[in-house]
Amino acid sequence: MPHILVEYSANLDSDIEIAALISTLHEAAGKTGVFPLGGTRTRAARREVYAIADDHPDNAFIDVQLSIAEGRDAATRHRAGESIFAALTAATGEICSRRPLALSLSIAEIDSTTSFKKNNIHDYVAARREVAQ
Repeated sequence: MPHILVEYSANLDSDIEIAALISTLHEAAGKTGVFPLGGTRTRAARREVYAIADDHPDNAFIDVQLSIAEGRDAATRHRAGESIFAALTAATGEICSRRPLALSLSIAEIDSTTSFKKNNIHDYVAARREVAQ
């Protein structure tokens, strides 16, 4: 983990290349050194229906939700969140300079007693790294 979900308002389509933002956030999560690459999943969900503040049609949002496994202390979670949020704000700086944009990021720990996983991606990532070296 983390699983990173980026929700964004549909009115941002002409302002941002969402695939590039996903790559930026995925890379930023990896650079924290907190999350294993094989467990990181980053995806986007475009929201067609939303109301923001005074409901003006120019208002836009990007909300990033990180779901992570239990066990990291608050300082580590904070450091990781701060780093990923910095990548988000850098990637959207130009947009923020010309239109109303609400950015948010939150981190939620997943209760391990009710989380079920099967993942062989770690093995494949390790094997690809060995081949690349």
